[in-house]
Amino acid sequence: MHKLILTAASVAALALIGPASAQAPIVIKFSHVVAPNTPKGLASEKFKELAEKYTGGKVKVEVYPNSQLYKDKEELEALQLGAVQMLAPSNAKFGPIGVKEFEVFDLPYILPDIKTLRKVTDGPLGTKLLKLLDAKGMTGLAYWDNGFKMMSANKKLLTPADYKGLKFRIQSSKVLEAQFRTLGAIPQVMAFSEVYQALQTGVVDGQENTWSNIYTQKMHEVQKHITVTNHGYIGYIVVVNKKFWDGIPADIKPQLDKAMKEATAYGNGQSQKENDDALAEIKKTGKSEIITLTPEQDAAMRKALEPVYQDVAKRVGQTVIDEFLKETRGATN
Repeated sequence: MHKLILTAASVAALALIGPASAQAPIVIKFSHVVAPNTPKGLASEKFKELAEKYTGGKVKVEVYPNSQLYKDKEELEALQLGAVQMLAPSNAKFGPIGVKEFEVFDLPYILPDIKTLRKVTDGPLGTKLLKLLDAKGMTGLAYWDNGFKMMSANKKLLTPADYKGLKFRIQSSKVLEAQFRTLGAIPQVMAFSEVYQALQTGVVDGQENTWSNIYTQKMHEVQKHITVTNHGYIGYIVVVNKKFWDGIPADIKPQLDKAMKEATAYGNGQSQKENDDALAEIKKTGKSEIITLTPEQDAAMRKALEPVYQDVAKRVGQTVIDEFLKETRGATN
């Protein structure tokens, strides 16, 4: 642990912020929400608005975008210690702390569409995965969407062979590393904020992302081609410090649950809208060619990436992969 180490006294003091205080409002510090104008940022602001409204001011939500309180890698630790109460990290963030099952969301083509995604996240399987966080001192509350990913590069990506030797930026994920190595590409973990410059200068040749991320980060201006693959999903898990959440008074908890449910529906709706709008805007600029694969090309990509499932089975867990496949395809791998 680094500079985030807290003394027993300070942790105890932090625990007093909220449920233990009878008169002062319960404070929820909500961190790791990226930029305010993103679907995640809008959803967090909606939760703040509704939580404060439904509890009549008994709860105060403080939203801290862009890692204002702690660096990206420190935020989960801060949550576990009680220094912040709520976060919305990406699925891949939980692997390094020992909950690798969430990396199943990174598998290529595991989720064919939004309807199937909702079937997983809103159903028993989604609930079962959230329960795994209890042992880490967290309570999982909701799944928030960013959307489905596309592939981009300065060469046309039509077949699996087109990826061979290219350097692709990825977020930190062993599953994503396996995905690109299977295609013969070279995965490079890099911070989201560094991607535009890396593409512009040729440090990496390509990347995978949602339409909204590609557009807001202007990646389409430095990538000649974007292939419509919908091969992967980017999403977030809203988590709260378990001890803090368990201590919320019984007359307040239902209002917070209601606020989270409504904020989740709102944010996920925004995600779909922003991706659709971003695609339209990228097309208008004409700076990047949008490539739609033929059914044969799409089938070839899917077949080429099938080995990834076996490669990461020991890490993610064959059982959770089979459970996902049963929900999403009605079959096991």
